[in-house]
Amino acid sequence: MAKPNDLIVGLDIGTTKICAVVGELSPEGVDVVGIGTAPSTGLRKGVVVNIEQTVASIKRALEEAELMAGCEIRTVYAGIAGSHIKGFNSHGVIAVKGGEVTQKDVERVLDAAKAVAIPLDREVIHILPQEYIVDDQRGIADPLGMAGVRLEVKVHIVTGAVTSAQNIIRSCHRAGLDVADIVLEALASAKAVLTEEEREIGVALVDLGGGTTDLAVFSNDSIKHTSVLALGGNNLTNDIAFGLRTPMASAEKIKIKYGCALSDLVRKDEVIEVISVGGREPRRLSRQVLSEICEPRIEEMLGLVDQELIKSGLKNSIAAGVVLTGGTALIEGIQELGEQIFNLPTRVGYPMRVGGLKDVVNSPMYATAVGLLMYGAEKEGTDKRFRIRSDEKVFNRILGRMRKWFVDVK
Repeated sequence: MAKPNDLIVGLDIGTTKICAVVGELSPEGVDVVGIGTAPSTGLRKGVVVNIEQTVASIKRALEEAELMAGCEIRTVYAGIAGSHIKGFNSHGVIAVKGGEVTQKDVERVLDAAKAVAIPLDREVIHILPQEYIVDDQRGIADPLGMAGVRLEVKVHIVTGAVTSAQNIIRSCHRAGLDVADIVLEALASAKAVLTEEEREIGVALVDLGGGTTDLAVFSNDSIKHTSVLALGGNNLTNDIAFGLRTPMASAEKIKIKYGCALSDLVRKDEVIEVISVGGREPRRLSRQVLSEICEPRIEEMLGLVDQELIKSGLKNSIAAGVVLTGGTALIEGIQELGEQIFNLPTRVGYPMRVGGLKDVVNSPMYATAVGLLMYGAEKEGTDKRFRIRSDEKVFNRILGRMRKWFVDVK
């Protein structure tokens, strides 16, 4: 059995499922040793609306993961999403004391960049450095030890509603867990599915979850834009249930098994069986009817993402195109529809760069949980293949503030 200190757990608290992935630190990085999933009933559009139901779902997922990994889970890296998440860019400038950039200077310039007015009901979740500038020399990833008199930093700041973060941590505490960190789900998914080349030349990650669609844009190996749309796979399930007059549980199964994002890909003679409501006999319908329900909704979701990309002014800088991930990305034909809508190369992103039971988590629906695991490995400082680009001390101060909110639920 692995020592508890060597284990890292990513907990994806999603709208449709709660997923816990257990990883063990290894010299090569992180090996997946266990996974547990449970249906999620206490969330709407990425936000906790019923703590008791959420706690019950977390416990079920943890039991399954603990059984598979043969360990006891105490601490997790939890994901956060929802339309309350807002990201914006900021800029800080300071004078360098002593002519050489020290760790203290880096802390001061990050403090200067985050000195922006944030409403009282919001809290900073991430401060992500994009680039440092020393005496007009741009594009510096790590300025420590450089000579200069003026230090600037461009950062991307992600904020979220205080209450939403509180409810996620409160749910974890009630399930007997400590939260090591709260991580934006789009950032976690990006860690799992994007290549270094894509992040360098420019890529948009679109995480199509059950309740939300998360967008993160990367260029020059740094994050440029984040946003969350309150639209996801559950809207598609609702459409199918309404359009085919079938129960929600049956609509979800039909979506996963037979859903298609492009009517042109469906043969005219394909037939599916649809369960009726009220105990009536099941009906046989053409799969074409189903695809005609799916296509407009998926087109709408991807169209809104495209509008967000245009609005951000970054669409022309994503030369590597778009990577779709999340459970909804498994629907047949979504890659082809994405290429039509974005007019850019599009692929479906599967988790990469993990060892162990990687075939068990080899699905876009596990991208966030695997990404949280990789984020945890990076934070523990053992996975050397990823460059840590956040200032630990600033982050720890933010985390310290967040922990103070939850003393009462310990």
